Amino acid sequence: MIGGIVMSQSNLEKQETKLKALSQKIKDEKNKIEQRLGKQIISQANLDYDNLSNDNIKSLSKKVSEFLKEKSVDH
Repeated sequence: MIGGIVMSQSNLEKQETKLKALSQKIKDEKNKIEQRLGKQIISQANLDYDNLSNDNIKSLSKKVSEFLKEKSVDH
């Protein structure tokens, strides 16, 4: 019986390792999407990186968010 418990524990540890790796992969993909979205917005709006302070970024993010929320309500 002890051998079965040890094997089950080993399988659980393997599954946990796979889950952690998958979680990290999902996190990395989300970060890539966020970066691409930010770059596209900056590019399409012809924004100057030098003028993008944290306050400006927050303000722009709020405006984009409000705009998108309004558009999703319209549909």
